[in-house]
Amino acid sequence: QVQLVESGGGLVQAGGSLRLSCAASRRTFSPLTMGWFRRAPGKEREFVAAITGSGISTYYADSVKGRFTISRDNAKNTVLLQMNSVKPEDTAVYYCAARGAKSASRTLEETYDYWGQGTQVTVSS
Repeated sequence: QVQLVESGGGLVQAGGSLRLSCAASRRTFSPLTMGWFRRAPGKEREFVAAITGSGISTYYADSVKGRFTISRDNAKNTVLLQMNSVKPEDTAVYYCAARGAKSASRTLEETYDYWGQGTQVTVSS
C-alpha cells in the first residue's frame, strides 16, 4: 500500500507560479512511476505529467509542456510539480498518483494504482 498526500495548492494570479508537493508513505518509493493528474470543473480527470522511478524520464501533456516541471526526491519520498506561467484554464483539483513498473502508457489514469485526495489550484485572471 502507498498513501499519497498532496500539498501546495491555493489561489494564484494568472502568470504566477505554484509548486505542488506529494509525499508518499512507502519506503520503496524509487521504483514507483509517479504522475500528476487534474480535474477541472465539469470535466474529466486528465493527465498532466509523469516521472519514472529513476527520475530520468518525464512526460507532459501538451497543454502544460514548457510551463510545468515534474521532479522527484527519492530520499524524501516526494514528487513535485512546479507550475509556472499559470493560466485560468489550469484551475482544477490536482491529484498525485503512483504505480509500479508497467508497460502501459504513463498518461493513462487507469494504469495507476494509488491516488492522493487532491489539492485545489485556482488561477485568477
